[in-house]
Order: sequence, then structure tokens, then C-alpha cells
Amino acid sequence: MSKITRFSVAPLASMTRRMADVASGRATPDLVIGGARVLSTYSERILADREIWIAGGRIAAVKPAGTHKGGARFYDAKGGIIAPGLVDPHIHIESSMVTACAYAEAALLNGTTTIFCDSHEIGNVMDVAGVEAMLEDARHAPLSIFLTVPSTVPATSPELETAGGDLTPDKIAALFDKWPEAVALGEKMDFVPVTMGDERSHAILAAALSRGKPVCGHVYGREFVAAYAAAGVSDTHEAIDRDIADDMLEAGIWLFLRGGPPTTPWHSLPEAIKTVTELGASHKRIAVCTDDRDADDLLAFGMDWVVREAVKAGMTKEQAWSMGSLHGATRFGKEGEVGGLGGGRRADLVLLSDNLEPISTWYGGELMVDQKKITPLLDECLTDLWRYPEAAYHTVKLPKELKLTPELPTTTVVANTIRTELPGIILGHEKITLEPANDWQTHFDRHGLCFVTVIERHGKSAGNVAHALLSNFALKSGAVASSVGHDSHNIIIAGTNEADMQVALRAIEANQGGVCVVQDGKVTAMVPLPIAGLLSDKRVHVVAEEVQKLKVEWEKAGCTIPYMGFNLIPLSVIPEIRITDKGLVTVPQMEIVPPFEAA
Repeated sequence: MSKITRFSVAPLASMTRRMADVASGRATPDLVIGGARVLSTYSERILADREIWIAGGRIAAVKPAGTHKGGARFYDAKGGIIAPGLVDPHIHIESSMVTACAYAEAALLNGTTTIFCDSHEIGNVMDVAGVEAMLEDARHAPLSIFLTVPSTVPATSPELETAGGDLTPDKIAALFDKWPEAVALGEKMDFVPVTMGDERSHAILAAALSRGKPVCGHVYGREFVAAYAAAGVSDTHEAIDRDIADDMLEAGIWLFLRGGPPTTPWHSLPEAIKTVTELGASHKRIAVCTDDRDADDLLAFGMDWVVREAVKAGMTKEQAWSMGSLHGATRFGKEGEVGGLGGGRRADLVLLSDNLEPISTWYGGELMVDQKKITPLLDECLTDLWRYPEAAYHTVKLPKELKLTPELPTTTVVANTIRTELPGIILGHEKITLEPANDWQTHFDRHGLCFVTVIERHGKSAGNVAHALLSNFALKSGAVASSVGHDSHNIIIAGTNEADMQVALRAIEANQGGVCVVQDGKVTAMVPLPIAGLLSDKRVHVVAEEVQKLKVEWEKAGCTIPYMGFNLIPLSVIPEIRITDKGLVTVPQMEIVPPFEAA
């Protein structure tokens, strides 16, 4: 069997007699994993001296060690811990910069066997066609991938930004009806319109709720929690501190505690988990998730790392692994398939060291990772990645000539600038008075500024370009640019001069997407992203090496926030001020303000 997918394991309903025969000892298992301690996510205990009987890609039974008398393949766990594969309840495959098939390699190395992904990035670029292309990609992947249907495409109104896609309530309903993998509505990012009763936002909620599908959330601000929950939202990954986490739990909202590399905007777990460790809340409706990882961080900071971070924050190993497996599965009604070692569940298993580091991973009873290395079977699954439709390779559409920097003011003005701060999610609105100067560099040196420009790249306008200034970004020289400007995924460029910004723009155009650094007219680092301007068509380790080089050059350029935080600068649903292709947008007012005002 060369292609292992979620569909390689038969539904339990078609094999109940065989499972009962194997569990009762009347039939021989296909595989026995022995010499193990078993981590039970049901009772949150580690049980000594056990063996797992597997048949047809499913768990037939967990038995005392030595019960099986021979006849089946045997794997000796040598006293290690066997646990259910990890279940990531909220991720964006596009953030990894690789396809779903390529993503599977890193996930399995990290002990993750099931993910729930929100593909709103490719939806923003290619509409329904993009979402369905990713679903086809996912069907070819050796990983269980479910979709939380993108709910907020575009993230704001057409008056505020230009997106490539427009997922209406009818389109979202059709995705639910066509694709069995569509199990929930993805994060409802427009939390202000939801709480204010926006008609379109609530029509989208109705498309999910009327079909019995849960609704995923994305909200900042305790003042919004009650109305958000009342509108039907029942999970969130955006609990950034103890108090809002506590509010959400009491409002009936599942918490997905997001663990991310501490240098990125995605590490809120240590603060949010204090609702349990300090306020005494139960962890029964709390899961952990990764949300966003680039290819480099995906390998180094997977779900297993997030689980270990939960242990560092005060949870027991058993509690933390349950939060990383059974709880996410339960939230989406999949606990009968994954997240535990009960009879009939998929044989998605991980062999762990005592500090919860994955050593080997089975997917549907097939050994995909052994001793921290991928097996020939997994390598064969990944040698021929599924190819996206040709249209996905032609999504960066730019005019021949664009001016990327604003005119130098000739009188005293007040600049509405975007102030960056770590970790890079919330951006400040800073007003800076600019006295007349002979050149822009004088302003940059005096106030710590640089240019920031967003260019519409979907071919839907005559070439919308918005200019403004970044404060505290600390770019020393040259330019940095990305076609992954969330959420409409227009091109965002920061720079100190027009020439280098032009080089960056045309490098992205030539590659039909990517992230790059330019110095003195030359591209010093580039991650090409030819699929929808979001994804590479290479294996994950190759892309990880490209990302590592990018990070080195990004740091050399002096940028104070990492490139994934930079990608959020156009995300016009998070306070206080953002820039889209239509201009500077204040949040939550959702109003466009000019880059310069009379003093």
C-alpha cells in the first residue's frame, strides 16, 4: 500500500464482527504493540505493562502484557509510553507554506495524526475553488484532515480592502453539503460585526448552525464575549490572558490554548492557562492548538511541544496529553474515532519518551515514523505530492508600473503611523508630527520610521496601492515584502527606498508569490510561494531551509517583529490600526483615515 490516507482505514460499521473476534481472542490481530505503558486520555493515568492489539487499522483492545500468544506482527515498545496521536483543533495549513501532503510529514514526526484546518487564506485568494483544491490535496495526504469552513472571506467589507474571494452564506452552505470533511464553521474573525448584528455575518452563522455544525471563534476584548457566545460561537483560540479565558469558559466557549514559539505572536498558552492553575477552572473543555507555524517552526515547535509547554505551565503529563488529543477530538464530535485508545478507534498511536517526546508514530496501524525518522512507506507517500490546478499558479496579477512610496510632504503634517510591538498581533496607532525636510531619510532617522505599502494583487482593481509609515519597525535599509498579507493576502512591503521596494515587488511577481528580503538592489533571501501566493510545492524540509535563511536575513535587516507578525499588519480586524490596499483602517471603528493630516 503506497498511498495511506484517512480513507485507507475502513469505517468501523463495516468491520465490527472482526473487531469483536480479535478482541475476544477468536481471531489474530494484524499487529501487537507490546512492552508498553499506556497513557489513557479517558482516565488520565499511565497504565503499566500493557499491549495494544490492532486489526484493520483500528484498535481492537488494550490488554495486559503477555496476553497475546503469537501469530501477529510484534513491535516492542521497550517500556515506552503509547498514547493516542495528537489532534490539533485549530491550524492553518497555509501558514506552514507547504501543501497538505507536505504538511503531513512534519505532523507525523511530531506525533500529530489529526488536524482541523481553516483554509481561509486560500479562500481569500481563490474563493471556493481554492478551498476545494486544498480539500483534494488533503484527501491525498497521509493525515486525517478535517475542514472548518472559512467564515470571513473577505475579513472586512469591500470598501475597506480587496480580496480575491468572496465566500457568501450560500457558498459556505454548499461546501457543508458537498464535503463530509467540512465539520464546522471556521473562525468568525469579524467579531465586531457579529456582536453588532451585521446581517451577512449572521447569515453565515445560520448556514452552519442550521446544519448542526459548531462555530469556531476569534475575539479580542472581554466586552465582546457575551454577545459573541450568544451568537452561537462555541470555541476560540484567541484567549490571550487569564481573565478573558475565564470569561469564555463561563460563557460556554471551548478554549484552544495556543502555544507558539515565544518570539512569535502565537504563544498565549502560559497566560491563558492560569484560568486553571490560578482560578481553579476545570480543564475538561480546554484543548491546546498550534494555529500558525511556518515550515521551520512546524518541525521544531509541533503539537508535542505545545503539550510539553502545558506541562511546564502546571498541568500533569496525562492532563496535557489529553488536552492535546481527546479534548480537541471531543470538541468536534470525533472522540469515537480519534483521541483515545478505546476499542474500535483508529490505530493512530505515538510511542513517547518519559518527557513526552515522540519516537514513533502509527497512522491507521501503519508505522510512518520510527525512531524519529520517517519510514520508507511515508517517504513513498510523499514522493509525488498532489498538484494544484494550474490557475493556482497564476494569482499574482500586477500592473506594469506602480509607485510604492508617498510624496514627501512640503508642509508640517501629522502622520497616522502604525507602531509595531512584540509579539506583533495588536498594533498601535501613533500620531507623529513631521516638520518639512529635504528627504524621507531625515524623517526616518528623526522618528524611527520606514515606508509600508500594500498592493492589491488579485487583478480586481486598476492596481490599488496604499502608502503609510511604520513606526518602531527598525528596518535599517532595503526592503522586506510578502504576498501573505493577512487576510486578503495582498502584497505588503516595508522599505526605506523606492528602488529596493520595487525589486522586492517584482521578485514576488516573478515567483507568483513569496516572502523576501532585499538589500542594495539584490534579493538576499526568498521563499517562493507559487501556489496561490501562499504555498510552496516542495517537501517540508526543503521549505524549512529556505525559511531559516529568510529569518537570518530578516534579523540582519533589523526588523523588530518576525515576518509572520509582519504578515499581520494588513489584518484589519485587530486593533488599533492596519493598512489594506484601500488605506489605513482603524479598529474597531472600521474607518479609513489618511496617512497624513494637516498639523
